[in-house]
Formats: sequence, structure tokens, C-alpha cells
Amino acid sequence: MTLNDPRIKRLITLVKAALYPPPGKSRIALALTMGAVCHVIFAIAVLSMMVAMFFGMSESFGTVPWPWAVLANAALILQFPLVHSFLLSQRGTKIVARLIPGPHGGTLATTTYAIIASLQLSALFLLWTPSGIIWYRAEGTAFALICTAFAATWLLLLKASFDAGAEVQSGALGWMSLLGKIKPVFPDMPTQGLFRHIRQPIYVAFALTLWAVPVWTPDQLALAISYSTYCLLAPRQKEKRFEKRYGTAFRRYRESVPYVLPKFASKEPEDAANRAQQP
Repeated sequence: MTLNDPRIKRLITLVKAALYPPPGKSRIALALTMGAVCHVIFAIAVLSMMVAMFFGMSESFGTVPWPWAVLANAALILQFPLVHSFLLSQRGTKIVARLIPGPHGGTLATTTYAIIASLQLSALFLLWTPSGIIWYRAEGTAFALICTAFAATWLLLLKASFDAGAEVQSGALGWMSLLGKIKPVFPDMPTQGLFRHIRQPIYVAFALTLWAVPVWTPDQLALAISYSTYCLLAPRQKEKRFEKRYGTAFRRYRESVPYVLPKFASKEPEDAANRAQQP
């Protein structure tokens, strides 16, 4: 990876715009406030997700009495994929762009969306009511191996997110564009890095985090099954949006690069990724 990498160039442009913003006190204040809120909530969401799953969803702050906790936990599981998917729809994106009053709602849309997603994930993992049942708790060598696998899946997720465009995934694109008074520019269709091998590395990496845990409970199993199913099915809608946006380039890419199972023995994905970038 070099400074000529388009992803690096994009980040450098955003950082320069953020470091040397044009004048406009109210705009700058709004951008910095949204950025701070976004990244603090984003960090809380990621940290709560990592900790909760590390303990197999056996440690959380939910206190709904049983059996009503079953319904509460089910609602927490469903609210993320349902709202998340809706806000990515054509109607949903318009709603997100109007959530911040004034002329900057559209520019801040990616930041607003990231805040909503982070709040949803924080609610899921902080408000979950544990069942209190522990099926398995790894110890000794097994604990060390599973912890290593758990860390590896999160690093894989981080890598996939960067390959897809870190500024979009983290919500930074919106507030940094507003701060620099520039139009938000979305990354090109991702075909580099992990996207050379599979079309949906973010969803695959997230699914892997659900299973590489050292503590197993009914809670973790319910979460793993439901969200693994979501990770398998939800990208189909994403690919429909990509086909509309990128047309022939995406169809050519889709024909040669596998959906979720890589084919490392073949050079086809790399060739397809290069062809997809050609006009």
C-alpha cells in the first residue's frame, strides 16, 4: 500500500480539508460536534460489542424479567437489521438527510447514519438481558487459541472496513466534508484488498466474530444464528444498489468474484477486480 493508493489519497484529501477548513464558525462547530458525537458513540458500540460477545452475551445491563426478556432480546436483535436496511433504501436515505435541520443535512448524512447504527448496536449489546445459562467456558490452551481467533476476526473486520472506505464506514466522510466545505465523495466500487477474493468481506468478517468466542450461552447462539443469517442475506439488497450505481462494472465484477467463499487458488478474482475498474 502506497501514497498513490486511491484510498490513501481520499483520506489525505479529507484530512487536509479538516485541518484547514474555510471560515464559517457555525458550520465548523456543527461539523466538529457531529464528528465528536459520531466517533464517541461508534467507539462505545464497538467496545460493547467486543466485550459482550467475548463473554457470550452473559454480561450486560438488561434487567427485563423472564420470560419477557425473550421478547425484549428478540426486539433488540431485530431492530438493527430492520432499521439499518431501511435507512439504506432510497426512502431511508432521504429521511437520514433531513434529520439534521438546515442546509447541511445531506452533507452530514453518512455521519448521521453512522450515529444511528452505533446507537442501535450499543442498545443491542448494553441492554441485552442475559439468560444466566453458561454452556461452555474455554480454559487453558483452548482459551488462548479462541482469543487469538477472536482477535483475528476483528482485525479482519477492520481490514475489510478499510478496503471498503474507512471514512464511510466510520461516519467521518460527512463531518470532515462539512468541515472542509467540500462535497462528500463516496469511494469507488471496492475491488481491492479483501474485495479481490470475495464480494462481501465486511459481512463475512462480522459473521466470523460471532462464532470465535470463548464463552457459549443460549444468548450467544441466538445472536450468532440470527446475525449470520442476516450477513448471508442482507448483501443481496446491497448488490442490487451497486448494480444500479455501477452498472456493467459491477456485473463484470460479480461474475468473476465469489459472494462469500473465496477461491484463493485462482487468479480470476484479481483479474476481475482489475477489469471492473476499467471503463
